[in-house]
Amino acid sequence: MSSTIEKALQRQREAQKKQAELAAQQAAAEPQTTAQRPGQQVAARSSVASQHDGAPTQLEPFTLDIERLEQNGHISINGVRKQINEEYREIKRKLINNAFGPISSTLNNSNIIMVTSGRPSEGKTFTACNLAMSIAAEQDKTVLLVDADVLKPNVLNTLGLKRRKGLMEYLTGEVEDISDVLYPTNLDKLKIIPAGKSHHLTTELLASQKMAETVNEFANRYPDRIVIFDTPPLIGITETAVLANFAGQAVVVVEEGKSKLNDVRHAVERLNPDMAIGFVVNKSVHNDPEGTGYYGYYYAERQDS
Repeated sequence: MSSTIEKALQRQREAQKKQAELAAQQAAAEPQTTAQRPGQQVAARSSVASQHDGAPTQLEPFTLDIERLEQNGHISINGVRKQINEEYREIKRKLINNAFGPISSTLNNSNIIMVTSGRPSEGKTFTACNLAMSIAAEQDKTVLLVDADVLKPNVLNTLGLKRRKGLMEYLTGEVEDISDVLYPTNLDKLKIIPAGKSHHLTTELLASQKMAETVNEFANRYPDRIVIFDTPPLIGITETAVLANFAGQAVVVVEEGKSKLNDVRHAVERLNPDMAIGFVVNKSVHNDPEGTGYYGYYYAERQDS
């Protein structure tokens, strides 16, 4: 079966070639002054944002306001040393080792990571976004962040971005190829697929063969890629159990002082037992030597008896 993404890339390459030929013809017919060229060269580069490992796309990139995100408590990607950066480095290192290390051969789609929680408002989207930005800082890894919480999407809102077409438009056929909703960002190694519009058949669409084939492509086409799915909470939501069948790893976010142990147990029971399952304790208050408190994040993997 031919690849939907491969066909999309071929069309993009052909369109880009035609645009380049047209631009060359226009440049030859209308010579430009030296003062005009630099600005126009910048415009040309910005219209051809990198998408699939250097393949061009005409999609408008998402622009993350890095300073705003840092002010809102997210990790810093400007070289500023913050406690949260170190904590997410520790978390991502274990996930990357699971994805590409010795254990990867025992997992199905080891580089597909779902981030979820037992109940709403425990910090799963905040965690998914920070993990994606942290992995994007890796020298030899790329990351795709997919908002699969199609019931209450929050990735774009968390990152301060405007809504666009996304996963649901692709699954319903409103857009032809997944590459039509795979948006580059101003972080070179980070790309985002929004949730898109709501739909009354979300469970059926997420469980469809089309979704399975798409996830399989994500998992296998690019050997350096981590895919992070921000999924709905596990308890009471059918869609999350469906998505768990596609992922090789799960990060379950629990909020210290709020999450109930029974909820955590119930959530884990809804996951695929063959997955690598880890837990992030969110909003854990530590005390530094000066007596001030800060929020921290612990990561621990499930220990099977």
